Amino acid sequence: MATAKQNFYKWHRILGLTALVPVIFWTLSGLSHPFMSNWFRPAIAQEVFKPLPQSEMKPGISVQEVLIKNGITEFRNFGLISLEGQTFYQVLGKDSIVNYYSATNGELLKDGDQTYAKYLARYFTQDTVSRIKSLTLQKSFDGHYQPINHLLPVWKISFDRPDGMDVYIETTQSRMGTFNNNTRKAMLVFFEQLHTWQFLAAIGGEQFRLIVLLIIVSIMFFSLLSGLTVYGFSWKKFKTASQNRKQAGRKDTRFVHRFHRQIGLIVSFVMLTFIISGAFHIIVKLRNIGPDEKKYSQMINTKDVTLSNLKLPLADSTILKTGIVNFYGKTWYQISTNKKDVLYFDVANGQELADGDKRYAAFLTGFYREAPSGIKQAKGKLKISQIRQFDNEYGFINKRLPVQKVEYPNNENWYVETTTSQLAEKVTGIDRTEGFSFIFLHKYFGMSWAGKNIRDVASMLAALGVLVVSLFGFAAFIKNK
Repeated sequence: MATAKQNFYKWHRILGLTALVPVIFWTLSGLSHPFMSNWFRPAIAQEVFKPLPQSEMKPGISVQEVLIKNGITEFRNFGLISLEGQTFYQVLGKDSIVNYYSATNGELLKDGDQTYAKYLARYFTQDTVSRIKSLTLQKSFDGHYQPINHLLPVWKISFDRPDGMDVYIETTQSRMGTFNNNTRKAMLVFFEQLHTWQFLAAIGGEQFRLIVLLIIVSIMFFSLLSGLTVYGFSWKKFKTASQNRKQAGRKDTRFVHRFHRQIGLIVSFVMLTFIISGAFHIIVKLRNIGPDEKKYSQMINTKDVTLSNLKLPLADSTILKTGIVNFYGKTWYQISTNKKDVLYFDVANGQELADGDKRYAAFLTGFYREAPSGIKQAKGKLKISQIRQFDNEYGFINKRLPVQKVEYPNNENWYVETTTSQLAEKVTGIDRTEGFSFIFLHKYFGMSWAGKNIRDVASMLAALGVLVVSLFGFAAFIKNK
């Protein structure tokens, strides 16, 4: 038994020392998260853009007239926007460049996309005074605009202000990706490097990063397990020694070891929840690594658009957004209404397509679902429903709303944003389980009933407890030396 105890002591020390620096990184960055996402999060005047209805924009000419006047024979999509009191057609060309044409005379607006991006940035910040320091089209994520923001491409507009405000704008949807001030930018980099260890991806790629993280989390698990085993083997010995010391009135020279054991026992459960949810999260990410997802794109022939977009059987006061889509061999105007409905009208005769948004969602899901080889299309009728608010499965981190949820019989849920033809999220059985595990065991969403502040304090106390145990363990090791 003595040899077994000694071996457990030995391995507990080795595993604990190996995990010490990662634990410090993760707990410190975990402690910073509530400050970054809640308490020190910068404020912005407007977070949502409210488009004008078509009745107030009053376009004078149709999109066909604009396209024909400018010699555009093919395009990908179009929209109608209001910019500083004027109305423009926003046309996504076959080269994926967005151009703006007056809805009065069809004239091209020079640098229209940049102008609209700056207009929206000033709308969201309500800052009409500060100089715009730089404007950059961003086509990939980085330390300040991370994958959690989902939307690409976006314009990064940097204001020349003391707080260093940057605003990221997706012009084709008139929405904001995110916004950062100097404090948040520093915290984002701190969290990315210390918590998700993106520097490993820069060294060896995403798979390398995840494998290293999984190894370290496994070491933490065995460190925890060995510590509990040592305590279980020796708790009577520790208790007797403590009683004898008190009776003899001797000075407590091993208080560091005692605090390490006692606090470790108290926080062992939260350590276990962090480890299990973190490991599960990494394993599922490893499982889902594969080729880049397909991106749906379309090409519309101008000559196929025969009915004017201004003569649809729908009141202009209800039309908030106009677009065009092609699926199953036909082309349709896609109209988003003030009631968050998405309607479809034949570009040839204006006839409305019944359940058009659900049909388009099924078409898009079929396109995206075929991306991995070997997946067969489900037989039978799919359950399709529009999602207008976030929930535990389709959370706010997904950014896109409204979306259509397409449910397959094998417990797969696919979420598509039909207005951009983009896959917003896919959730399978293991993805769903991991998602719930992460938000409840790692991010403490089970305490949301008490409010965000209380939940954040609870998660910080848990992280602080793990940090204190680790530091006491290291101090005990030094003292033994």
